[in-house]
Amino acid sequence: MKVVATTRSAQGSSASRRLRRSGKVPGIIYGSTGAQPTPVEIDHNPLYHSLRVEAFHSSILDMEIDGRSEKVLLRDVQWHAYKPQVMHIDFQRVAADQKIHVKVPLHYVNQENSPAVKLSAAIVSHVLTEIDVSCLPGNLPEFITVDLADLTPGKPLHLSDVTFPEGVSPVNVKENPVLVVATVKGGGGDAEEPAAAAPAPAPAAAKAPAKK
Repeated sequence: MKVVATTRSAQGSSASRRLRRSGKVPGIIYGSTGAQPTPVEIDHNPLYHSLRVEAFHSSILDMEIDGRSEKVLLRDVQWHAYKPQVMHIDFQRVAADQKIHVKVPLHYVNQENSPAVKLSAAIVSHVLTEIDVSCLPGNLPEFITVDLADLTPGKPLHLSDVTFPEGVSPVNVKENPVLVVATVKGGGGDAEEPAAAAPAPAPAAAKAPAKK
């Protein structure tokens, strides 16, 4: 995916406000050994639509800056408190021979065909929706696929049950965390309640004794 940026010389709060009023987003590119951070400005609307694409957050991006190209990774986005407006954005330069740490989304598949759902009508809960991985930029996946075809109630799916792509490994996670659990409502929780018994008829009123 591609991002077009222009270097900016004016910095500070006042300069950033002027940029935003003109439909631009102030940003910065940092990283890469020996390179100074580069302040940039980016057209707001194309950037806004790119940020709505999941892959934009976990892919190596082609950044065009003043006609030259660099490989970068999205690192941080600051949004307006209540408007759909990007206030500031950070990118990191990446080198082909240096590993990176990136949060990658987890895509769960075959949930509806699992024994937990088809046979037990279980409620499936995704405990984690993304995972921090380490890899070279060329091995970075857009997402990690997690197959739930064999998911059964009472047997949570752990990180160790997931196959990671070659050259990709999870980092900064506790020992073998749970990713998915399937829960079946216990006892008669799903059973229909028995119909309430019809009230007994009221006893007939006693007849008054006949007058003699």
